[in-house]
Amino acid sequence: MWKTIIIDDEQLARQRIKRLLKNYDEIEIIGEAENGEEGRKLIDQLKPDLIFLDIEMPILNGFEMLTKLTHQPKVVFTTAYDQYAIKAFEEGSIDYLLKPIEVERLDKTIKKLKQTNLAPAQVPIEELLRQVQGKKAIKTLTIKLGDKILLIKLSDIVHIQAEDKYVFLHTIDGKKHLTDFTLSILETKLPEEFIRIHRSDMINTDYIKEIRKGFNGALIFVLSNPAETRVTSSRSNSEALREKFDI
Repeated sequence: MWKTIIIDDEQLARQRIKRLLKNYDEIEIIGEAENGEEGRKLIDQLKPDLIFLDIEMPILNGFEMLTKLTHQPKVVFTTAYDQYAIKAFEEGSIDYLLKPIEVERLDKTIKKLKQTNLAPAQVPIEELLRQVQGKKAIKTLTIKLGDKILLIKLSDIVHIQAEDKYVFLHTIDGKKHLTDFTLSILETKLPEEFIRIHRSDMINTDYIKEIRKGFNGALIFVLSNPAETRVTSSRSNSEALREKFDI
């Protein structure tokens, strides 16, 4: 039996993982946390065998949290960010699951855990890369509008924004479309032109007009739509964004 803690800042994501893990007798969920600092305290208190760990979280991200632990459990990363796969491998993780987590993919993770002699370095990097490179190319997103279904071209989407429980597509013509997709799911579906710069915001890099320095290390992206929308990155994302844009 693997005593397990789930650490993720999205409640829906935690609920989904818990629901999926209930199918495995080997897993005993003993706690959950919604940020890295809360997760750190819970791990050192309860000393789990295993954690399912998100990466982009407030206070401490997943990698930062791991460096501060006294007790060291085995780690399965659960994230919507495919660019962290190599670093996850270097951290000695058991596996790296992209959201939304699929049952078949989780089955493979549990099989790895059953291999009692499994050492972190034995996890093949080729498998991680195959997983994160498996996105299907799409050109449109479907939007329900009454009894109609609209096809929104990706090339027309400037900015994607989460507001409370809703996610909206902002298009170049100034319109705002409600979508049923979450930002986490969109990250797994959309091509590399779309990047998440904040837990509430994704932008289409083809529409970046300029990048300005913001407060406390954040970056402000000015978009080339008629309104010249400004979207500010989170501080936790800023370092990766600076590397991406060579700032």
